Amino acid sequence: MSARFPAIVPCIALALLLAGCGPSTKEDLLAKAKDVKTRVQLEKALGKADDVSKLGPVEKWTYKAKNGQVVFVLLGDTVTVEAAGAGDKKN
Repeated sequence: MSARFPAIVPCIALALLLAGCGPSTKEDLLAKAKDVKTRVQLEKALGKADDVSKLGPVEKWTYKAKNGQVVFVLLGDTVTVEAAGAGDKKN
């Protein structure tokens, strides 16, 4: 039994480390983007969006979070609206 214990310790440490590497929460994403005003600032704060949809000069950037999603609406290079939701609706 004592021979297996040292082999288990690194596995447990790795599991704990990887548990913290998942996506952020909605609140974390909103906090990081609190003072964001432009497309460049948003991408610098949060990275590439998980989904981008466009309609003329309007873009919707969606970021997936552990507890839902956060959506930013951009008009040209300006971040105009932000919203947090529960994620995909199930019918």
